[in-house]
Amino acid sequence: MQAGKLLLVEDDPALAELLEYRFANEGYDVRVTSDGDEALLLAAEDVPDLVILDWMIEGTSGIEVCRRLRRDKATASVPIIMLTAREAEDDRIRGLETGADDYLTKPFSPRELLARVAAVMRRIRPVLAGESIEVGDLALDPVAHKVTRRGKTLKLGPTEYRLLKFFMESPGRVFSRNQLLDGVWGTESDIELRTVDVHIRRLRKAIEIEGAKDPVRTVRSAGYSLEAA
Repeated sequence: MQAGKLLLVEDDPALAELLEYRFANEGYDVRVTSDGDEALLLAAEDVPDLVILDWMIEGTSGIEVCRRLRRDKATASVPIIMLTAREAEDDRIRGLETGADDYLTKPFSPRELLARVAAVMRRIRPVLAGESIEVGDLALDPVAHKVTRRGKTLKLGPTEYRLLKFFMESPGRVFSRNQLLDGVWGTESDIELRTVDVHIRRLRKAIEIEGAKDPVRTVRSAGYSLEAA
């Protein structure tokens, strides 16, 4: 079975060749580019399962590529691992706030990158296969559009269902209201930011059961995340 589709965006030819070889050897379908603009085109043509993105690349910068991928509904939930020579804490925070799921500073061990990618792929594999997604005591069946908690079937509206699915695909990750708006409603939506808060409240109410804590966490000045209850 194919390990997954990777988009590798790296402007160091030697490193790109090495990583392409290592990932292909592990069964991944790897597409490689050194150009940010081409990376956006490749992602639009065939949405990857994961993006490995260098910060300093030709054309559109890596940080801007990350931002645009997060704004596009088709790629909003695709995991992104950023590679960079920037070691400053502010740069790492900026990368994560822009939408990166993980961050690796150069020089790094290819084995470590392989391990991190494998860990992400294990997490998202049920989503790709249309299998049930489980986070804590919540289970979501994307085929039957059914959500259960501790064996009890929950009633969710269409928007709350999409919102919960978006959260469950990236458990523990903090999403800003803008990121939720783009990922759940799409970039063409005219929905106001405060509407996100309304649907968060509805989601909390829909998944609430006696004796269980609220898994939706509000992160002050940052947004929301779904934690394992």
